[in-house]
Amino acid sequence: MRALVQRVAHANVVIEGEQVAQIGHGLLIFVGVATTDTEEDVNYLVKKCSQLRIFDDENGVMNLDVRQVDGQALVVSQFTLQAATRKGNRPSYIHAAGEAVAVPLYESFKAKLATAIGKPIPCGRFGADMKVTLLNDGPVTIWIDSQDK
Repeated sequence: MRALVQRVAHANVVIEGEQVAQIGHGLLIFVGVATTDTEEDVNYLVKKCSQLRIFDDENGVMNLDVRQVDGQALVVSQFTLQAATRKGNRPSYIHAAGEAVAVPLYESFKAKLATAIGKPIPCGRFGADMKVTLLNDGPVTIWIDSQDK
């Protein structure tokens, strides 16, 4: 399971012209589920994302996590994070989980992250064509892969 985490000043998701999710200061987390992922991968990513110390403390040092700055989190499914690009120029998505595997793990990630940070998690819609707008704060962008533990 992969997560692309961005520290944002704000972010939102629009589907078919309708805003379906938005946050202020916090984390925008894109999640890609692989065919081999399990709840163990979910738990690892939830812990990493909720405890990632990428917010500035009083000295301007990235030393605080999203909970400590009373931030929010917005989660968006993105199967393209599982792209294989070693061969050729057209990405392969053979490792991206199908809906039967991906949806339960994606839903579990959102629920467990909400518990971990103590706030509801606005989100995109699995499988939808989404327009995501964000203002990356920093910029700070972190890549986390549960297979790299």
